[in-house]
Amino acid sequence: MAKKIYVGNISFNAQEDDLRTLFSQYGEVVDVKIITDKYTERSKGFGFIEMQEDSAAEAAISALDGKEMLGRELRVNEAQERKERPRYNDFR
Repeated sequence: MAKKIYVGNISFNAQEDDLRTLFSQYGEVVDVKIITDKYTERSKGFGFIEMQEDSAAEAAISALDGKEMLGRELRVNEAQERKERPRYNDFR
C-alpha cells in the first residue's frame, strides 16, 4: 500500500519534477503534488509525495528531512489525515 509524505518549506521555484527526482532515489514515486493558491496558481510552499513502498517512504523521510533544496531546508514527515473543518458558510 502506498504511503503519503508531507513536504514543507518547498522553494517557490521548485517544480513537481524536482521533487519526483529527489524522492525517486529512495523508491518508486506514485504521485507528486505541490499545493497552489487557487487564484494566483502560485505555490503555497508545501506538497505531498506518495511512494509505493512504506520502507522507501521511511527511508526518504529519514534522509530528506532537513535537507536543503533550492536554498530552503525541507521539512519531511508522514502525512496526517486532514481533519474536517467547518466551512465559512456553516457559521451563518
